Amino acid sequence: MWHTEKSLKGYDMVVLPGGFSYGDYLRAGAIARFSPVMGAVEEHVKRGGLVLGICNGFQILTEAHLLPGALIHNDSMKFICKDTFIKVENTGSFVTRGAEKGKVLRVPIAHMEGRYTAPEDTLKELEDNGRILFRYCERDGTVTPSANPNGSARNIAGILSAKGNVAGMMPHPERVCEPELGGVDGLAVFESVLNTLSAA
Repeated sequence: MWHTEKSLKGYDMVVLPGGFSYGDYLRAGAIARFSPVMGAVEEHVKRGGLVLGICNGFQILTEAHLLPGALIHNDSMKFICKDTFIKVENTGSFVTRGAEKGKVLRVPIAHMEGRYTAPEDTLKELEDNGRILFRYCERDGTVTPSANPNGSARNIAGILSAKGNVAGMMPHPERVCEPELGGVDGLAVFESVLNTLSAA
């Protein structure tokens, strides 16, 4: 869908993909948040429609206040592009119901502003209400500071909105959906989405 579109009629779900919008000027996602299509996305969310933001899409969703918190510069102040391990924390969401709790997925990241941050009360709310979808972890699922590639609060790699219809994650599941791409762990996300939509 083109960024100038003003209606999402007929769409079940919106995916805001990764990449670089408007050169990431000001902040990643700060200008894209004002694209005409975002008005339609906000209306879609109000109607209960599903939205998934991946990497830059996650950044846009926080800038649009459709998800809490913000994505800021990595603590290394460097662009990071590598495989990471993320642990599934919530299996009741539309992007994780195809995975088992505690399952470790190998999913790549590629970002400069991927450090998730939020006020302490917001982090507590996310934690208490099961809205943390994924955490960066070691290969065996242990959540450690050394497994956190960008300094995200509480090793957070993905979160869910209060109503459960908006999700954001920094890792790129679409990059590991075929063996030829180096893995299929990302399929867990998209199979969950398809199962959710087919059950609706």
